Amino acid sequence: MIQNIKKLIVLSLMVLISSCSTTKNNTSTPTIVKNEKIDFYVSDGSKFVSQDFYPKFSWETTPQYVMFGDGSRLLNSKEVKTIAAKTDFICVEKHHAYRTLKFAEIGAKEEIKNFKAIKPDIKALFYFNSAYAWPFTSYNQNFAKNKIKDHPELEKFLIHNKETGELEHRKNIYNFDVLNPEFRAWWVKTVAKGVKDSGADGVFIDQMHGFVWLRKSQKEEVEKAMGEMMTNLKAAIGPNKILLGNNASGVKDVFPAVDAAMFEHYNNKKLSKENLLKEWEYMLANAKAGKMSIFRIGVEAEKEEASQTLIKGSRGESLEELSKERLEYYQACFLIGAQPYSYFQYGWGWRLNTGPLVDYPELQKSLGTPKGAYKRVVENGWEFTREFEHAKVWVDTEKKEAKITWF
Repeated sequence: MIQNIKKLIVLSLMVLISSCSTTKNNTSTPTIVKNEKIDFYVSDGSKFVSQDFYPKFSWETTPQYVMFGDGSRLLNSKEVKTIAAKTDFICVEKHHAYRTLKFAEIGAKEEIKNFKAIKPDIKALFYFNSAYAWPFTSYNQNFAKNKIKDHPELEKFLIHNKETGELEHRKNIYNFDVLNPEFRAWWVKTVAKGVKDSGADGVFIDQMHGFVWLRKSQKEEVEKAMGEMMTNLKAAIGPNKILLGNNASGVKDVFPAVDAAMFEHYNNKKLSKENLLKEWEYMLANAKAGKMSIFRIGVEAEKEEASQTLIKGSRGESLEELSKERLEYYQACFLIGAQPYSYFQYGWGWRLNTGPLVDYPELQKSLGTPKGAYKRVVENGWEFTREFEHAKVWVDTEKKEAKITWF
């Protein structure tokens, strides 16, 4: 009996010691929860419904998307690290490294491999155009001016001028005919192959218009054909690949197919106060639909002299300075309308030397979660404010002025 009592006392002491030890460990070492899904909320209070294949998102700093291309070469290791430090979401532009590696899909493959070697979770997109037959990939090489006549099977995919019968083009870059069902089938298969061959996490599709201005009487047919083509592409690349459509917000036949939409500000009209206000509403609609937004600013569109400098072959020094001078305004324009999974792309063009490698310290400042939707200072006025955890944003889109107060 006494022996049993002794055993019971020893057992009780062991349990007590174990309990104390556990309590001490829990106090000093917090439990780490892996793969915890963070909930983000749209400015109207609704929950953003993310997808597992989306890039990582955070309000810690201004969320960035980077798109770059250099037709002559791949990035060096320092350049890869510079871009990877900015973002979890990139796109390799249409002609990257094709002069070195012959075809752009090989350039994309090599670059994506290099980025994922140092940042495995980064999401990288392949580029393809739905309107212009850029001849940079192996799939499109025969659309070149000196080859197309030898390939009637491809020439039939292009738009011919109704009066002259000649191929429509812009600086010898031919126009795809989205109204041709054979073209649509070829295009979908080709883009899906490009995504697979490059090892990309999805694709950026440029140009959603289908050259509707060349056949205005067929506007509805063109729009439906574009919608069908994008829907089929999403099915072809698979449910876990990103489909990003340029200027796809509000395009009723295309929008349901895409996972993300870019707002490309390529001229002064796109930078107008009316258009910015409309885009903030589109960004809200995108978020409520669980879709990402890319807010792309090119400062070359702001001033005519800047655009002319770019066209005349400037190395970019003047435009880099312009981009730094105007960053606060355009960053504020983005932040006023930003929603979960909204990303800011900034620079003065699409190439590697037009912004992706420039250091903009303001984009790395602590931002924090938005405290609510933007507010219009005066009804029907053009001043807007919005608060984040670590920043207060004011912008006047009529005067094109802004102030971001960091704290």
